[in-house]
Amino acid sequence: MLFLLFACASVSALACAWLIRSGRRIAHRYGMDMPQRFHAGHVPRLGGVAMLVACLLGWLWMVVAQPYLGVSNGIDFSPFEALTWCAVAMIASVGGTAEDIWHFLRARWRLIFTLVAGICGVLLLRLRVPGFDIGWVDLAWTASHWPGILLALFAIAGLPHAFNIIDGYNGLAGTVAMICCLSIAYVAMQVGDRQIAAVVLVLAGATVGFLVWNYPRGLIFAGDGGAYLWGVVIAMAVILLVQRHPSVSPWFPMLLLSYPVLETGFSIYRKLVRGQSPSMADALHLHQLVYKRIVREVFDDDEARRMLMRNNRTSPYLWAFCLLTVVPATLFWRNTGVLMALCIGFVALYVWAYISIVRFRVPRWVRRGR
Repeated sequence: MLFLLFACASVSALACAWLIRSGRRIAHRYGMDMPQRFHAGHVPRLGGVAMLVACLLGWLWMVVAQPYLGVSNGIDFSPFEALTWCAVAMIASVGGTAEDIWHFLRARWRLIFTLVAGICGVLLLRLRVPGFDIGWVDLAWTASHWPGILLALFAIAGLPHAFNIIDGYNGLAGTVAMICCLSIAYVAMQVGDRQIAAVVLVLAGATVGFLVWNYPRGLIFAGDGGAYLWGVVIAMAVILLVQRHPSVSPWFPMLLLSYPVLETGFSIYRKLVRGQSPSMADALHLHQLVYKRIVREVFDDDEARRMLMRNNRTSPYLWAFCLLTVVPATLFWRNTGVLMALCIGFVALYVWAYISIVRFRVPRWVRRGR
């Protein structure tokens, strides 16, 4: 499986290099007044296309390697399953990629694309959330298959938009997606599921190839297409993992993905309280506040270089924040009680961190000194 990781990284890196050269004209369509813009110049938002190409080739390789090329990989992956993963990823990404190129597709239409992708994944792979590992809740939950199916559909359609929300700075969402994939692959290997491990390692490799150009130079962005690819593949992988293996706690993905999910939920709450539409873009997400109020002391005569340096120094704060959930989720993947307690603790930590930054009460050791 290491071959898949390196091969997909190489394909993604080469595709990104080509898109950087050929996508500059498209990059000029992205407005200079966008609230999410924290970079100078015109950068193509087509990294998702490169990663999608690498993923499609990786998943198809898993099918043809052993029967047609004589390469033994020990991965049980049927052509039907491979085509399903490819189709779902393409459906989810196409809406985001259209927005990355033309910038006119409304949020509701992009949600429809991810919803259709979720419906295809649920129907073709028979996905459902089996329960919550809580006795009395599971008794009511398993009385019908519909709650589990609807929650799986909600997760697959919603997680892509969660990754899109945290995709604000060089290397931020890409690194979060990569470490989540590695965590899922580790747990999958612990329960002997090489198929799920290989699927997410393909995505991890494609992400590594993208990060070569995205961090720290910011030569290409993932765009909505990349965020939707990360979200839909990771959502399907964790649902399959929990569904196939009862030893994996359903709270493992909840803690693993707490950062993007909580960022999305808090964003919706914040906008509703202010009387705004949840689909309206703003610059008040946690990573944007870190950029504005923590990473400030950067000095350079060139304004574009100064903005790039601040951009790059923002992401490590959020990487560390994300690791607070990824590491314990990976260590306690079968212990529901511990995972539930850690989920509650992370919610409290997130709210405290957000309020502290808003009120300029960040501890001195967190702020960068001059």
